[in-house]
Amino acid sequence: MAAQPFDVIVVGAGIMGSCAAHAAASRGARVLLLERFDLLHHRGSSHGESRTIRATYPQPHYPPMVRLSRRLWDDAQRDAGYDVLTPTPHLDFGPKDDPALVAAVANGGATELPAAGDEGGERPKWAEVFKLPEGWTAASSELGGVMKATKAVAMFQALAVKMGAVVRDRAEVVHVARTQGEGKIVVRISSGEEFHGAKCIITVGAWTSKLVKSVIGADLPVQPLHTLICYWKVKPGHEHELTTEAGFPTFASYGDTYIYSTPSMEYPGLIKIAMHGGPPCDPDGRDWAIGPGEGGLVEPVARWIDEVMPGHVDTAGGPVLRQPCMYSMTPDEDFVIDFLGGEEFGQGVVVGAGFSGHGFKMGPVVGRILAEMALDGQAGTAEEAGVELRHFRIDRFEGNPMGNARIF
Repeated sequence: MAAQPFDVIVVGAGIMGSCAAHAAASRGARVLLLERFDLLHHRGSSHGESRTIRATYPQPHYPPMVRLSRRLWDDAQRDAGYDVLTPTPHLDFGPKDDPALVAAVANGGATELPAAGDEGGERPKWAEVFKLPEGWTAASSELGGVMKATKAVAMFQALAVKMGAVVRDRAEVVHVARTQGEGKIVVRISSGEEFHGAKCIITVGAWTSKLVKSVIGADLPVQPLHTLICYWKVKPGHEHELTTEAGFPTFASYGDTYIYSTPSMEYPGLIKIAMHGGPPCDPDGRDWAIGPGEGGLVEPVARWIDEVMPGHVDTAGGPVLRQPCMYSMTPDEDFVIDFLGGEEFGQGVVVGAGFSGHGFKMGPVVGRILAEMALDGQAGTAEEAGVELRHFRIDRFEGNPMGNARIF
């Protein structure tokens, strides 16, 4: 098997790598998908019960990607024969003059809700759950939903295998090189086994900087962050109101602390409400203990709940469940989708990284783009989605450590 040539070797079997393997295999390519740990492990960023999908973004280059990705999610579910995405409305709210909120509402085509007590428009029943502070506004959009994260990764892996892809777990990649002459890519794992392919796609999440550094000696600014997913108890009598069955939305709250949530779904009587971000961490040396040190990821959420959802969610005693996860954060929170480049690799190795805690929803479209870049040297899907890949190039950080970052 070690000598078998592949068209594409995908390193990393999280959501992006699994989607890329599926996209490449769907085109008839011979694909090898390598995973460092067990398949569907909980050490990275693609595990867990839920992720949200929304098209409301301050940056205009993301809504087209989300809309196309939503269609690709439907295609994958059809091919798999089961669903991993539950549609819901989506709600954004925060201070009226918050520039990021204003831009997100405009870019995502959201509709501002009439204020409580206004007679000029109809408010959905679930809007009464929220007690917005003075000077805040809220806008709803139809493109929302909850994705079952681990189930979704498994779905794309199964579809890739169905298309002929080979999947190997417990295969830690320690080196990627290009052979002289034919210019094939050689991928070596920790056991010493080597695999040969025409092209390679690297999607190793929080381990990206370490692997890229070992391969080309360059620093890619993708910083792993430790974050915490918090599930809180719904107050008695309100359990059904906050469920997907009742039409409750996914939501995002702008302001000093970015708060996001999914409806009560995976754990009856509990609702996921968490904050975006967290402290830097080493993916190989994380402290798995959950204790007082994580108050910075819990206390701001509790304060927000007490202010905005006081009658519906109980913060006494803190969250009922706390689940650790990681972000792979770029300085500007934009993705990295690019060729590794240089004299050695040219267009032989593609990197997908730095999804900064908001990329899961776009896994199908990112996977297709990565596969097209590897197989074709360019991405027709990006053009179809109306997305310029210049936003995601590595060279945006050259002489500019903040990349695309700007203040909204």
